Amino acid sequence: MQQRTTVQQTMTIFWQHLRRYPWLAITLIVTSTAGTVIEIFVPLYYKWFFDELASSFTHPSAVMMQVLTAILVAILALKIVRWVLTRTAGVLRVKLQTLVMADLSETSFAYLMRHSYRFFSDTFTGTLVRRVSKFARSFEGVADQLEFNLWPLGLTVVGVIAVTTWRSPLLGGILAIWSVLFTVIAYVLTEWRQPYRLAAAELDSEATGALADAVTNATTAKLFSGLPYETERYHGVIHRWQQATELSWRYGEAANATLGILMMAVEFVLLFAAVRLWQRGLFTLGDFALVQAYAFRLTDKLWNLGPTMRHLYTNLADAAEMVEIFNTPHEIKDSYGAKNLIVTEGCIEFQHVDFGFHQTRRVLDKFTMTIQPGERVALVGSSGAGKSTITNLLFRFYDVDGGRILIDGQNIAEVTQDSLREAIALVPQEPILFHRTLMENIRYGRRTASDAEVIEAAHRAHCHEFISDLPLGYTTYVGERGIKLSGGERQRVAIARAILKNAPILMLDEATSSLDSESEAFIQDALKELMQGKTVIVIAHRLSTILSMDRILVVEDGCVVDQGTHIELLKKLGIYQKL
Repeated sequence: MQQRTTVQQTMTIFWQHLRRYPWLAITLIVTSTAGTVIEIFVPLYYKWFFDELASSFTHPSAVMMQVLTAILVAILALKIVRWVLTRTAGVLRVKLQTLVMADLSETSFAYLMRHSYRFFSDTFTGTLVRRVSKFARSFEGVADQLEFNLWPLGLTVVGVIAVTTWRSPLLGGILAIWSVLFTVIAYVLTEWRQPYRLAAAELDSEATGALADAVTNATTAKLFSGLPYETERYHGVIHRWQQATELSWRYGEAANATLGILMMAVEFVLLFAAVRLWQRGLFTLGDFALVQAYAFRLTDKLWNLGPTMRHLYTNLADAAEMVEIFNTPHEIKDSYGAKNLIVTEGCIEFQHVDFGFHQTRRVLDKFTMTIQPGERVALVGSSGAGKSTITNLLFRFYDVDGGRILIDGQNIAEVTQDSLREAIALVPQEPILFHRTLMENIRYGRRTASDAEVIEAAHRAHCHEFISDLPLGYTTYVGERGIKLSGGERQRVAIARAILKNAPILMLDEATSSLDSESEAFIQDALKELMQGKTVIVIAHRLSTILSMDRILVVEDGCVVDQGTHIELLKKLGIYQKL
């Protein structure tokens, strides 16, 4: 991951998505602002009401009753208008926020899925899922704090100070100085606490990742009697989160205590000054009502400044975790002006390819291999020799450190990744299926295929038999990662998917490793048919698979150390014979 993100980076991303809906945003701001302005001016009418009431308290008259009634009607009218504006803003808010949150989720998904194979290998899936979900929700939290608290607070402070200054420059000055002092102290206290809040947010994501990792491997934990160990491990993560959160909240309580003293001080000073002004005949009963209403409104708004900033920064901290992913460049990118790969024959060339996962560990060293169009080649070698790495490089899950890989003379680093992977079908050793129906999983090989074509592919892969025995047939959900199917059933579904894809290049990575002997015999027939007219690379150890290959390459220490047919290699006293 990249260095820690800034608030500006997060707000920039939010703004880029918000400005897609300018009229919704502008109308929402106008209606919300108008409602707040009306709220500021309502206490003026209460001042006039109490002044009129005080002047005729001992001798009420019909005219005075009309005046008081008119003021009450005006107050009611203002409250009705404010109610309409508030409800309108609410409807607009629902529409705008849900649209932006949906856009943020889609942007996060699109950027995340473009990250490299290495990125996903190095990061907890549960952590990534949580980051995406928290990012969209954090926009709602930030928008709510700005609209409901910070923006109304700014308008209220300006409006209250302006009206109070109009009645008494002394009281207006007191409120202005106190507001600035309170805001500065609240901001400093919030910034002081922010590192502890960020630490708690990071540990929260770590705890989610640890939980997801343990749940995903629950069966393994049971098999190795690891439940006490996993419980203790999770306890350690949760304990660190609890300590960080408790420390953050303690600093929050200290900040609230400081701000509470300021609240008590301003209320006392305002009322004391008002009494002195009344003593000099400069203040009326209505002015007392006005000052009290404004003092209560202002202190209430400013008191919420601390929690508002806390919620704001909490949401920004949640969003920052996803922004870190946005700030992490994609490791594997299409080159500028990349064109689609066009496979006419299916010739594959590895030319002096160097590759290593770490600087100190080289997997392939000047690896050179040419596979002719339509040739079927098996890669054999001991574990760690680099066979699966060759597969990953051909799919361009990683970029080579040196040399190049060509398909029909086209450097795969200079074509689009989607067109490259569209030209290659893979049947992996451990197929991972979507938690979707069997029909959807097989159709993933060619998403435009009809149901009849999917069923035909299933017949050829010999998985139609077990699918037909299921109560829901092809509409059966296979469970997360295909857990409801056996290993052999998953492999047959993967083979059906490859048959449906019908790509010119086929890669089989131990494609029959999870099959019993009877099933393997069926699958070998299906694979022979699937291989017709294709360039085939097979990673296998089963003799039945290797025997049907045109050529066998023996890979050791990242190099091709021998090659030939099965009979030719057996005659040599080398690595192949030992294998």
